[in-house]
Amino acid sequence: MGRSRRTIPEELLLLALDPTTGTTAQPQSLDLGLAGAQLVELALAGRIAPDGDRIAVVMARPTGDPTLDSALELLRRRGSPVRAVHWIGGPRLGLRQTYLTHLERCGMVHAVAGQMCGVLPTTRYQATETAISREIRTRLDNAIRTGVPPDPRTAALAALAHAVGLGKHLYPGNEGRSSRSRLRDLIRHDPMGGLVAHAVMDVQNGVAAQPRRNAGPGGGSGTRTAAAHPTADATGVPGQSRRHGHGSMARVGAR
Repeated sequence: MGRSRRTIPEELLLLALDPTTGTTAQPQSLDLGLAGAQLVELALAGRIAPDGDRIAVVMARPTGDPTLDSALELLRRRGSPVRAVHWIGGPRLGLRQTYLTHLERCGMVHAVAGQMCGVLPTTRYQATETAISREIRTRLDNAIRTGVPPDPRTAALAALAHAVGLGKHLYPGNEGRSSRSRLRDLIRHDPMGGLVAHAVMDVQNGVAAQPRRNAGPGGGSGTRTAAAHPTADATGVPGQSRRHGHGSMARVGAR
């Protein structure tokens, strides 16, 4: 997929990347947001469609993006529409790292190795294509401040940014309160983005925490694991993430 056509998961991750610290904001909920962003991207590509609160595969042909195609294949294997909240609440360990590695390969971020407390290995990421990050942020700012209905991609990105809690990162403090409110309101401009964003928030709020131990790979019992994984490093991406490679998406290299 060409760099001129960035996917919504990539854009969401670039929005979450702090240009000063090289860490990602809201790292735990961001994994849920990235899983949701994949659904939106697949819907925009005509591969899936909403069916009530469920997601149905309408075209199984690969998109050419390995990470998206892995998600599409898992959805296809389910054989029947899956509830968005169950899909997003499934195990997603490693998805954030997969996309960070992909962005590094594309030359959009640069990995900087370090240590936490002088012992634990960590990796921070600095954006190298700052113009791209500014363009994404400008689109979001314009959608918030002009009141003009945004295009579906920007509307979905705004909905997901709100769902994972990036509002306080993008528009901090009392002065950003009105912008955060308008960011939340953009959720209504894209039905698929709205469905997915609400599913992300439901998972975080425990609405979907139903026993699903026997569920398939797309909607496993990992709701709480994805939302509150105890090894997630709030200061960045831990070295442990490379060792915890389980989870269907973690094994997919985005080349």
